[in-house]
Amino acid sequence: MSKPPKPLPPPSHSFANRKTKILSALSVPDAEYTDLSPKGSVDVGIRDLIDEINAREGLVTTSSCAGRVSVYLEGRSTGTSPQDEREEAATAGGVRSSSAGGKGGGEWLFVSHDPISSLPPGQLERGYESLFGLVSLQGQEGGEGDEKGRMVHFKFEPMILHVLTASHSHAQKVIQAGMEAGFRETGAVSLLSRQDDDHNPVVAVRSMGLSFESLIGVEGTDGVRRAVVGRGYLDRVVRNSEKLFKENERRIGRFREALKGWFEEGPKKKDGWEDADARRERKRSEGLRRKQELEKEKQETTEKEQQSEQGGIGIILEPPEVL
Repeated sequence: MSKPPKPLPPPSHSFANRKTKILSALSVPDAEYTDLSPKGSVDVGIRDLIDEINAREGLVTTSSCAGRVSVYLEGRSTGTSPQDEREEAATAGGVRSSSAGGKGGGEWLFVSHDPISSLPPGQLERGYESLFGLVSLQGQEGGEGDEKGRMVHFKFEPMILHVLTASHSHAQKVIQAGMEAGFRETGAVSLLSRQDDDHNPVVAVRSMGLSFESLIGVEGTDGVRRAVVGRGYLDRVVRNSEKLFKENERRIGRFREALKGWFEEGPKKKDGWEDADARRERKRSEGLRRKQELEKEKQETTEKEQQSEQGGIGIILEPPEVL
């Protein structure tokens, strides 16, 4: 059996103050709330997860994104993508409003935190090119100097969640839950304490393995944004994003269960996984059991050999009867 979990250190006064500030912002109506994500609010798809995390002592979320599909015009000088802005929230511990554009002049052409197939029919009837703000590839003429134009990206990104924790022990449990759920790049992104403050690591729960990106257009020097792929290709990338949304949702569910396991039940074997202490104990028990079985087999073999030898010595052959 695995050892019971060690008690976590109590949150410091400074952490409690920061958590209170963040939770007070979360308590306002959704229409008025802003957080550190580019969207500026908590996604409906993970609102329950956010509430569960924030109800735990020693944890509070600073920014979140349930997962999204986007079409993004890269920045003029840096080629900034949406992922860069989602990562900016990693070391922050408060709330702020977010801008609609990206760094370096980048621009969101389309963003949805739900599968595109769930959009109202009216938004889809004119095709994906219109939805993404592009001129169709069919019959278009490229503008001059398009090779110097800015690229238009189609991108799917899975859930990313930043959690401010009260201690390294709290952070470790969140990391283990994220890894167990399939968010393989989960880790602490802020370990240094602020001046005259306690160590409150920020954990980013994330997975690059579910990310998907493809170039689908370009903005020429004439300012026109043109598709560089056909409708069949656009349909394919959209269908692929639908599959990734489903897998992302499944992993979010696993993360909720894993987090509950680590904070309420402690390390244990789950879905084929077990912590180091449990594995060590299982290997020890299996080794002792195997050793006993070998000793028993050896003893039984020795006894049989002894009985055979004794039986051979004790046999007396009688002479044949003479008629």
